[in-house]
Amino acid sequence: MRLSLVGQTRDRVYNEPIEIKERRHAFSPQAFLWHGRCYRVRAVERCWTMMRRQRSQARLCFLLRCAEGTFEVHQHLASNTWQLSRARWQNPQLAESA
Repeated sequence: MRLSLVGQTRDRVYNEPIEIKERRHAFSPQAFLWHGRCYRVRAVERCWTMMRRQRSQARLCFLLRCAEGTFEVHQHLASNTWQLSRARWQNPQLAESA
């Protein structure tokens, strides 16, 4: 069963680049920078791998819980870039300022 933020009522889709500031155990994000704000990860809810036919499209996916909400982020392995895909905000007003 795949847990995801898709279809949740307070979800917002972003698909925007982020910068990982810290990692836990050299693997999962511990803090990331998005729109000039640093988000600290309280817990990694889930981690999974998505593979495509072309190996260049493989990515690691993380569902992260922060004080501001829950975020789904992906690491594109071929380019080592990170992206915020979706967010479910604790406070809907935070979504408007993001």
